[in-house]
Amino acid sequence: MAGAKVLVLGATGPAGICLLRECLYRNHETLAFVRNPSKIPADLVPNPLLTVIKGELTDTDALSTAVAQATVVVSLLGPNTMRGFNPETYYDFYKALFQQMRVHGVRRIFAMSTLSYPLPEDSFSLKRLLIVGLVRTVVPLGYQTVFRICQAFLDHADGLDWTVYRIAGIPGASDQASWREDREDGEAFEGWVGALGWTMSQRRGALARWLVDAVEDGKSQWIRKMPAVSRLAGSPRRA
Repeated sequence: MAGAKVLVLGATGPAGICLLRECLYRNHETLAFVRNPSKIPADLVPNPLLTVIKGELTDTDALSTAVAQATVVVSLLGPNTMRGFNPETYYDFYKALFQQMRVHGVRRIFAMSTLSYPLPEDSFSLKRLLIVGLVRTVVPLGYQTVFRICQAFLDHADGLDWTVYRIAGIPGASDQASWREDREDGEAFEGWVGALGWTMSQRRGALARWLVDAVEDGKSQWIRKMPAVSRLAGSPRRA
C-alpha cells in the first residue's frame, strides 16, 4: 500500500514500540493512539513522521481524530492484566473502531489475536493444545478476551478488509538495538497452525517487520481470514 499512513493501536507495549520503530524506519507516516504518551520512547518522539494522539479506548472523539488521518490500521491490542479485566472491553472497542473506519473511509485493518482461537483449517499440535489448555486454566479472562476479539470481527467488521493474525510467543525487547537485531531473525510463516513451517514463536522485531510488509503488500490473500503468524521453521537469519 504505497504511501500508507499507519494507525498503530497498542503502540506503547513492547511489540507496539517495535512496530513504531519499523514503520518509521521504512518512512511511513505513523499515528500512535495511546493512553499514556510518556511511554513512547524518547528516541522516537522527535521523528517528524510520528504523530501521537492521546485517548482512552472509550474516547470516541480521539479515536475518530486518529482514524481520520490513517489509511490502514494495525492493532496489537490485548489485555495487559488478567485480574479484573473485562473480556468485553476489546469487543466493544472494535465495534466502535469499525464504525469510525466506515465513517472515514478506512478499509484495511490487521489485528492481533492468539492461537487460543481455533480454526477448522488448523492441524493438530500437541504443543498448542498444552499451551492453550494452560492459558484457559490459569488466565481464563485472557482466554475469553481472545475469543471476543475474534468474534468482534466476525460479528461487526462487514464491509471492511480485515485480517486477524494469530500469534503465540513473541519474545524480545523493544529498545532500538534489540529491534534491529530481532527484525533479521529469519523469514515469517503465515498460514495455518500445524502446517509445514509453522513454529510456536516469533521475535517482536520480526513480527513488526512482517506487519509492515503486510501494510505495504496488502496481504489480499488473508482478507477476512485469521492466519497464524510465526517464525518460519529452518529459515536462516536475513542478510
